[in-house]
Amino acid sequence: MNFLRGVMGGQSAGPQHTEAETIQKLCDRVASSTLLDDRRNAVRALKSLSKKYRLEVGIQAMEHLIHVLQTDRSDSEIIGYALDTLYNIISNDEEEEVEENSTRQSEDLGSQFTEIFIKQQENVTLLLSLLEEFDFHVRWPAVKLLTSLLKQLGPQVQQIILVSPQLYVPGVSRLMDLLADSREVIRNDGVLLLQALTRSNGAIQKIVAFENAFERLLDIITEEGNSDGGIVVEDCLILLQNLLKNNNSNQNFFKEGSYIQRMKPWFEVGDDNSGWSAQKVTNLHLMLQLVRVLVSPNNPPGATSSCQKAMFQCGLLQQLCTILMATGVPADILTETINTVSEVIRGCQVNQDYFASVNAPSNPPRNRPAIVVLLMSMVNERQPFVLRCAVLYCFQCFLYKNQKGQGEIVSTLLPSTIDATGNSVSAGQLLCGGLFSTDSLSNWCAAVALAHALQENATQKEQLLRVQLATSIGNPPVSLLQQCTNILSQGSKIQTRVGLLMLLCTWLSSCPIAVTHFLHNSANVPFLTGQIAENLGEEEQLVQGLCALLLGISIYFNDNSLESCMKEKLKQLIEKRIGKENFIEKLGFISKHELYSRASQKPQPNFPSPEYMIFDHEFTKLVKELEGVITKAIYKSSEEDQKEEEVKKTLEQHDSIVTHYKNMIREQDLQLEELRQQVSTLKCQNEQLQTAVTQQAAQIQQHRDQYNLLKVQLGKDSHHQGSYSNGAQMNGIQPEEIDRLREEIEKLKSNQEVLQSQLIEKESLIENLKSSQTSGMDQQFSAPASDGDSEQAAELKLELATLKSQLNSQSVEITNLQAEKQELLQKTETFAKSVPVQGDSETLAIAAKTTDVEGRLSALLEETKELKNEIKALSEEKTAIKEQLDSSNSTIAILQNEKDKLESEITDSRKEQDDLLVLLAEQDQKIVSLKKRLKDLGYPIVEEDEVESGDQEDEDDENEEADKDQDSI
Repeated sequence: MNFLRGVMGGQSAGPQHTEAETIQKLCDRVASSTLLDDRRNAVRALKSLSKKYRLEVGIQAMEHLIHVLQTDRSDSEIIGYALDTLYNIISNDEEEEVEENSTRQSEDLGSQFTEIFIKQQENVTLLLSLLEEFDFHVRWPAVKLLTSLLKQLGPQVQQIILVSPQLYVPGVSRLMDLLADSREVIRNDGVLLLQALTRSNGAIQKIVAFENAFERLLDIITEEGNSDGGIVVEDCLILLQNLLKNNNSNQNFFKEGSYIQRMKPWFEVGDDNSGWSAQKVTNLHLMLQLVRVLVSPNNPPGATSSCQKAMFQCGLLQQLCTILMATGVPADILTETINTVSEVIRGCQVNQDYFASVNAPSNPPRNRPAIVVLLMSMVNERQPFVLRCAVLYCFQCFLYKNQKGQGEIVSTLLPSTIDATGNSVSAGQLLCGGLFSTDSLSNWCAAVALAHALQENATQKEQLLRVQLATSIGNPPVSLLQQCTNILSQGSKIQTRVGLLMLLCTWLSSCPIAVTHFLHNSANVPFLTGQIAENLGEEEQLVQGLCALLLGISIYFNDNSLESCMKEKLKQLIEKRIGKENFIEKLGFISKHELYSRASQKPQPNFPSPEYMIFDHEFTKLVKELEGVITKAIYKSSEEDQKEEEVKKTLEQHDSIVTHYKNMIREQDLQLEELRQQVSTLKCQNEQLQTAVTQQAAQIQQHRDQYNLLKVQLGKDSHHQGSYSNGAQMNGIQPEEIDRLREEIEKLKSNQEVLQSQLIEKESLIENLKSSQTSGMDQQFSAPASDGDSEQAAELKLELATLKSQLNSQSVEITNLQAEKQELLQKTETFAKSVPVQGDSETLAIAAKTTDVEGRLSALLEETKELKNEIKALSEEKTAIKEQLDSSNSTIAILQNEKDKLESEITDSRKEQDDLLVLLAEQDQKIVSLKKRLKDLGYPIVEEDEVESGDQEDEDDENEEADKDQDSI
C-alpha cells in the first residue's frame, strides 16, 4: 500500500483500497460474466480508471483484457475499449503529475507492462491481426498500442516480428496497408508506427521498402503540398530517412525506381521568399537531409556516384543551385543547402563542372560565379560561423578529385590571368585577402581552402610558386610562399599559424621544387628549429608539432639541390639543436591532440565554435601518411641516404625507360589501329566496286533484252515486206511509176551500201576493242592470279572473268546481229532485182502499192538507224566497263601494296617488342638485385614493380592479339 500511495500522488489509503476493490470487481465481471453487455460495461469502466490508476489496472486487468481481444473479436466496441485500456497502461504519453521521487518508477511502468505483454509472442500476432479490421474503433487503437510497444521496447518487438514466420512479411504488409487508409488520422498514425518499426533495423527497412513504401510516402508528400505541407510531411520525411540512411540496398532501390526525379518539386522556391513558416523550414531542412543521405561520403563510392549523376540528369542539382543563389532564404536553410550541394558535387566531375558554370543573379546581369559569391561569405567575419563552415565545405567538395577545378582556382592567382581593370574579384584574390586579413578564422579558412587547391596536384604546387604579392608601395613584390613564412615569424594567433603551417605542409609535400624554394630563404630553417627547441606551454605544443612536420617534409622531399641545406646537414642541425628523440616527440604531438581525432572522422568541418577549428580532415590523412616516413628519415645515416638515393635514381631510370617503351608501344598500337582502319576503308571501297560491277552486269542484261526485242520487231517487218512484194507481182502499174520506183530503189540500194560500209567499220572497231581488251585483261590479271595468298584479289579476278565472259557473249550477239542485218540487205537487193522483170500486167498493182512500199522501206531505214545507234551505245558502254576494270585493277594493286606495308610494319613491331622484352628482363633482374640490397639495408619495399611488370605483360598480350588480328586481315 505504501508503494501504491507513492504512485497515486499521496492519496489516502481509504480511497486507494476502495479503487483497488472496484478494479478487482470489474476484472471479475470481465472474466465471469456471460452477457456481452456486462463485459463491455466492465471494460469501459476499466478504461476510465486506467489513466489515474495505471498500476492497479495493469496488474489486475491486463490478462483479462488480452483474453477479451482473443474471444470477443465479433464486437468491435469491446475490442476498442480493451485496446484503449492497454494503451493507457503501457503508454507514458499522458501521465498525471507525480512526486519527484516516484517519477523514474512511473516511467518504468510502461516498459515493464510492455515486457509482460510481449512475453507471449501470440499477443503481438493478435495485435497485428486486429489491424485488418476496418472498423475505426478497432484499427486506430491497435495502431496506437503497437506504436507504444515499439517506443517502449522497440528492438524486442522488432525481433519478434522478424523471428515469427507468420508475422515476417504478412505482418509488415498489414502495416503498409495503413498508408492507404482513407481516414487521415489512421494514415498519419500509421506513418508514426512505421517510424518506430523501422528505426535502426536494416532487415525491416528492406521489407518495408519493397512493400512499395517509397511510392506511397512520396504520394502523401505530394498530396500534402510538398514543403508547404504540415507535420504529416515531416513525419513522412523522417520515415524516408529511416529507410534510406545507412541502407545501401534501399538507396539503390530508391535510385533504380526513379524516385530521385520525384524529389525535384520539393525545392521549387518562388521569387517571394519572405514569411517562411516554421513548419516549411523544418520540412525543407528534412528534405535537404534526405538528399544528403543519398550522396553521403560514408556511402559506397559507386552508389554515391550513381545518385549524383541521377540528380544532375533530372535537374535536382540545378534546383538546389537556384535556392543557393536566391534571396530571402532563411539562414539555416541556406546553410543546409550549401552543405547539400557540397555533397552532391563531391568527387563527381560532371556536377563539379556544372557548379563552376553557375553565376549569381544580378541586375544588371554580371558574370559573377557562384564560387566567388560563396567565398566572399567565407572570408567575411560578419557572416554566421555555421555558414562560413558550410562554404568552406562546399569549396573543398568542389576541388575534391577535381584537377581541372584546382587549376582554375590557382590560375586566378597567376599574373597573366588577373583582371587588370579591377572590375571583378577572382577566387584567388579572395583567398589571398582572407589569408592575410586580421580575422584568424578567415586566415584558417583561406589557408585550408588554398591547401585543397593543391591536394595531390604537383603541377599546381609548382604553378603557385609563381604567385607574387605586392606587400607595400615602393617595395618589391614577394612570393606567396615567402609571405606565408613572414606571417608565421610575426607571432600571430595560434589558429592563423596552424592554418598557414597546414598550407605549407600540403604545399611542400611531394614537391621537391617547392622545398627548394622554401629552403632558399635562409631564415626559414632557423625559425623552425627555434620554434621546435623551445619549451613552451601546452597551447604552443601543437604549433611545435606542425613546425616539426614541416621541417621533416623539407628533409624527406629534399633533392639536395641546395648545398647549404642538404638532407645530411639538416639532420645534423636537428641532432645538434633539438635532438632526434625530442624532435620525434614534438612530431607526435599532432596525432595525440584531441581535435585531431575529431577532424579525422568525417570530411565536413563541423565545429561547435571557432576555437575548435584547428585541423582539416584531408590534412589528418597527410599527417598519418608522413609521420612514419619522416621518423625513419631522421634516424637514417648518410650512407643509407646515399644508397637510397642511388636506388631511387636507378628506379627512376628504370621507370623512365619503361615509360619510354610504354609510350612507344602505345604509338605502335595507334599506328596499327590506323592501318586497320585503312584496311577496313579499302574493304569498303572494294565492296563498292563489286556493287558497281554488278550494276554494269544488270545494265548489259537490260541492253540484251532490248536487242532481243528489236530483233523480233525486225523479223516481223521482213515478213510484211515479203507479202507486199508478192502482191505487187500480181498487180499492174503504169510504166512511168515503175521508172520512178526504180530510181527510188537505186537510192535505197546506195543508202544500204553506205549503211553496210558503216557496219563493216563498226565491226572492225568492235573486233579491235575486243582483242585489245582481252589482251589487256590477261596482262593485268597475270600478277594477281599468281598471288594465291590474297583472297580479295582472287574474288575480284573471278568477278572480272565473269564480266569478260559476258562481254564475249555480247560480242557474239553483236556478230549475230550483223549477220541478220546482212540477210536483210540481201532480201532488199533481191526485191530490187525482181522489179524490172515484172510484166505489164503487174505494173498497175505495183503502182497501187508504191506508197505502202515506200513507207515500209522508210520504216526499215529508221529501224536500221536505231540499230546503228544501239550498236554505238553498246560500244560506249564497253568502253566504260573497260575503264571500270582498269580502276578495279588499280585498286587491287593498291591493296597489294598496303598489305606489303602492313606485313613489313608488323615484322618491325615484333622485332621492337622482342628487343623490349629482352631489355625489360634485364631491368627486372637489376630491380631484384636492388631490392635485395634495400632489404639488406632494412629499407621497406613496396611491391609496386610487380604491378608494373603485370601491366607490361598485359600490354604484351594485347600486342600479340593485335598481331594475330593483323595476320587474319
